[in-house]
Amino acid sequence: MQARSRLMRQRVRSAWLFLAPMLIVLAAVAGWPLLRTIYFSFTDTSLTDLEAGRWIGFANYFSVLSMPSGRVLYDGLLVDPAWWRAVWNTVRFALISVTCETVLGMIVALVLNAEFPGRGFVRAAVLIPWAIPTIVSAKMWQWMLNDQFGIINDVLLNLGLISTKIAWTASADTAMVAVLIVDIWKTTPFMALLILAALQMLPREIYEVARIDGVSPWRVFWKVTLPLIRPALMVAVIFRGLDALRIFDLIYVLTPNNAHTKSMSVFARENLFEFDKFAYGSAASTLLFLILALLTMLVLWLGRVRLDRDY
Repeated sequence: MQARSRLMRQRVRSAWLFLAPMLIVLAAVAGWPLLRTIYFSFTDTSLTDLEAGRWIGFANYFSVLSMPSGRVLYDGLLVDPAWWRAVWNTVRFALISVTCETVLGMIVALVLNAEFPGRGFVRAAVLIPWAIPTIVSAKMWQWMLNDQFGIINDVLLNLGLISTKIAWTASADTAMVAVLIVDIWKTTPFMALLILAALQMLPREIYEVARIDGVSPWRVFWKVTLPLIRPALMVAVIFRGLDALRIFDLIYVLTPNNAHTKSMSVFARENLFEFDKFAYGSAASTLLFLILALLTMLVLWLGRVRLDRDY
């Protein structure tokens, strides 16, 4: 037992030794900028002079101003309607996109997990939308969704599904729908790939026994397949959820300056660089980080996910 304990300590020391370079680089490229951003959020720093900022405490988050007339004004990020609208847009986008991508990814993964001629070619073709850079996908769909010469309106008009052309990315009613369509089209292959990897690890003997016992495929899926891949599925949902909550490039290209689709990342970027409110944008970035961290811990707790296991 003592020898085994010594061996475990040696393995832990070796693991930390190999991880040390990566942790140092991660602290330099991610940890330090994060700490600086948090610090700037408590100052009145301007982008033109990052070293001249004064410490103002929580004023960027919440402040109370009493007027000589007796009127009380509330200011700061926590009472900014534009910020909370961006939060709602981001959460709504993440919930809808991740749900649709998980369901569609599961269907695609189950199909690709079956044996059929040309399965390798189909697997490669399915990954094409995910392999295309997001900016390229966004510009491609922006042209397709254009209300004047876009192919989407032309097809829908010819099919009789719409009577007039729709400004998909400009209209308040359809802008979020357009963003969701593009994101689901692009990212469903990613979810399908992760779920397929989990399906490939399942033992075939279980399905042979279920087939011999005459269990229906639907019951096998709910009672056997889904419980076995649930840990890996939860990890995939967490990764995709984090990516969706920090969505920036797709919305910034497809629907610029649209309050109905503006995400937290777009809001932070506008204040950091466009509106010359660097400290305010830093506060938005800090809140974005806290929201991501809290939601991740919540999902881990609700899903009872153990990241230290081997899947």
